[in-house]
Amino acid sequence: MAGNVIKRVLGSARAGSSTQANYPFKREYLRKIDIFRDLSHEEMEMLDRTTRMTTVEKGRTIYRQDDKAQGLFLLKTGRVRLSRIGPGGKKLELAILEPGTFFGEMPLLGERMRNADAEAAEDCLLCVMSQHDIERLVLAQPQVGLRMIAVLSRRLAESEARLEDLAYRSVPARLASVLLRLSEEGVVEGITHEELGDMVGAYRETVTKTLNEFQAAGYLKLSRRKVQILDRSGLSVLLQDS
Repeated sequence: MAGNVIKRVLGSARAGSSTQANYPFKREYLRKIDIFRDLSHEEMEMLDRTTRMTTVEKGRTIYRQDDKAQGLFLLKTGRVRLSRIGPGGKKLELAILEPGTFFGEMPLLGERMRNADAEAAEDCLLCVMSQHDIERLVLAQPQVGLRMIAVLSRRLAESEARLEDLAYRSVPARLASVLLRLSEEGVVEGITHEELGDMVGAYRETVTKTLNEFQAAGYLKLSRRKVQILDRSGLSVLLQDS
C-alpha cells in the first residue's frame, strides 16, 4: 500500500515537524514546484488538501530500492541523493536532486521506487503525495504528466552519461570530472572520500590513492574534507586522455 513508505517518512521526521500548522505557506511552496507552475487556484487548493509536508534529517533514508510502496515526494528545500547498491554491495550514486523537483514511484509514468535508494543529503523539506492523488492530478491536468516525463527524460540521459563514464573512463578521469563539476570558486568542501567513491563507482581507498596522486602532480591541495583545485587545465587533460 502507498501508506507504508509515506507513513514511515512522516513518522520518522522530527517530533511535531510534520504537522500542517508548521507550514502555513505550503501552497506557495507547491506553486514553486515547476511541474505545478500554471495550475489554477482551485487546483492548488486541492493539491494543498491532499499533500503532507514533513522534514527529513540529513543522512536519513527516505526509501530503499526494494520498497514496493507507491508515492511521490516533492523536494522543497535540501538535496536528495539517489543511489543503487550493486551485486557486490558497492553503492553507486545515480543523481543528486536539487530543490524544486520530484522523485518516488510513479507507475503511471514508468518510474518505480525500487530502482534506487533515496537518502537526504541535507536536511530536507518534502511534500508527499499518494499514488491515487498523483493519478487523479495527471488525468485531470495532462500538462503536469508531460512535465514529469520531460524531467524523467533528462534524469535518464544524465544517468546514461554517468554509466558511459563508468564503462569507458578510468577512475582518475571520472574523479577529475566530478571534481571539476563540484568545485565552486576552485574548492570542493564537505564531501568525504567515500562519498566521492560513490559518485565515481570506486572504493574509498582507490579514491584516496588517486587524490594523493593528483596532489603530487600539483593539480590540487588536500585538507580535511576540502579539496582546493590548483590546476583545472591539468585535470581537464585527464578527461581528454581517458
